[in-house]
Amino acid sequence: MWWPPWLAAWLAWACGAGAGRPALLCASRGLCRAPLGPNASHPEPGHCRRRRGEADLCAWPLSSESLLGTPCRAWLLWLDPFPVDMIHENYVRNVRNCIFSIVYPTPFKSRVRLVAVSKEVLENILDLDISVKGTSDFLQFVSGGKVMVESVPLAHRYGGHQFGSWAGQLGDGRAHLIGVYTNRHGERWELQLKGSGKTPYSRNGDGRAVLRSSVREFLCSEAMHYLGIPTSRAASLVVSDDDVWRDQFYNGNIKKERGAIVLRLAKSWFRIGSLEILAHSGELDLQRRLLDFIIQEHFPSVALNDSNRYLDFFSTVVSETANLIALWMSVGFAHGVCNTDNFSLLSITIDYGPFGFMDSYDPNFVPNTSDDEGRYKIGNQANVGLFNLSKLLQALKPLLDPRQKQLASQILEGYGERYYMRFTELFKTKLGLLGENEDDNYLIAFLLKLMEDTKADFTMTFRQLSEITADQLKELHIPEEFWALQDLGKHKLFSKWIAMYLLRLNHNEGDSDTRRRTRMTTVNPRYILRNWMAESAVQKANFNDFSEVHLLQQILQHPFQRQQAAEKAGYSLRPPAWSKDLKVSCSS
Repeated sequence: MWWPPWLAAWLAWACGAGAGRPALLCASRGLCRAPLGPNASHPEPGHCRRRRGEADLCAWPLSSESLLGTPCRAWLLWLDPFPVDMIHENYVRNVRNCIFSIVYPTPFKSRVRLVAVSKEVLENILDLDISVKGTSDFLQFVSGGKVMVESVPLAHRYGGHQFGSWAGQLGDGRAHLIGVYTNRHGERWELQLKGSGKTPYSRNGDGRAVLRSSVREFLCSEAMHYLGIPTSRAASLVVSDDDVWRDQFYNGNIKKERGAIVLRLAKSWFRIGSLEILAHSGELDLQRRLLDFIIQEHFPSVALNDSNRYLDFFSTVVSETANLIALWMSVGFAHGVCNTDNFSLLSITIDYGPFGFMDSYDPNFVPNTSDDEGRYKIGNQANVGLFNLSKLLQALKPLLDPRQKQLASQILEGYGERYYMRFTELFKTKLGLLGENEDDNYLIAFLLKLMEDTKADFTMTFRQLSEITADQLKELHIPEEFWALQDLGKHKLFSKWIAMYLLRLNHNEGDSDTRRRTRMTTVNPRYILRNWMAESAVQKANFNDFSEVHLLQQILQHPFQRQQAAEKAGYSLRPPAWSKDLKVSCSS
């Protein structure tokens, strides 16, 4: 029997672990494999043995079926919806005519330690009991040492515009998609290891992530979730003793760091660059197949048999991207590298690198020291969203007829209005405003200008407006604990803004000051992952003290609630003076 090269490679690998390759997890027992035989009934993919609180990974159905097809009765041939990379050797190259390359993680050579897990992700998304974290199988699984028997590790091929210019092929250079899991709620989640070794898309990289950046990604993706921002999730963080060399700020100062891996989850890891690479390569049939798959799996409001489905898909992405960036702005979050390869087609926050939450309000805040021109400053994120969506439209145009192209251009023209409406809606909520008033936009803009002039803290200004009483504001009596408002109060126009604000609050029908403050504290966080907090946790982690990683993980699960441990740690106080010198780069 003739087998395609990629299948032959997979079967050869699946027969057992060799030097530098992971072993199969529970290979002898199988993982919800469909029953064999002519009269066997096949269960729905991803729905076998579904129960909450599974403590044994060997009974946990993780597979790659939805991406590579369903195995036949003998489990030897795969019916693949997408062609995979025909070259099975793992070396850097230009890849064509596929969505994925089959490539397995590279296990660490040294001791591996589990640093942190997300109990909510394990139990509520992956249906695993928290006790599984204490098993050797779990540690091997989340560190790339073992893979599930029905999972085929994949690296995704994509391209992208980086800092405004087409960068050609990019792809998963240090990430492996290790399977898809459908949980008891019917939710489909793609699991990906980040920092798990080289792939054909590694370019000049070593395929590894370091502890520093991995701590930041683990903490921030979970923090964003609890802030109510659409985001990928993080299930676990492991660190090894393997040496990884990094020139963090690209200044020739190469330092030895430790390798780490984050197991992260998303409903999908497809991004704008996933479609761009196919359009640029002229692989239009494959692009159409990928688009139809994405629509079928993730866009239930779009009818797959509708001739306008790509137009409806684009309209949804435009609207949801505007919503996502407005949400970023509402919490003072700057992504740092808003390239098209980092923009999800599902409009969730992915690929946490040189991100940053703004301390003092500054529209020119740039979290990424590698961004010399300030392209991705926080005040330009909405414009970058428009640029990225225009590149998505460019990729879609070969699949659209002339009428659809014109309608798509009109949809894109409406992006700015959608963003502005959502931004205004969010900031009205942050200020506790109810109903409509023609002066609301001016009130918001006035406040932001005062904050910019006084360098008032973004997060705590809104939080303290949520906690201070209307009577205290009316008397311009700002207690010392409201330090951000005191900074704002130094502006000569502060009293004028307060008078306008109180007058507007009086127009909230049926409202009271108590209800206003309660309402505002549910949308204005008291705690965010400030750079200095992440840096403090990283510095301790470098000496195997993970106490602050655990503390921040706990605190950031409840960002809107005052917490004694957080207050003791100073997480709601002025950022320390040393934090002004902190720098984060693309290496972070």
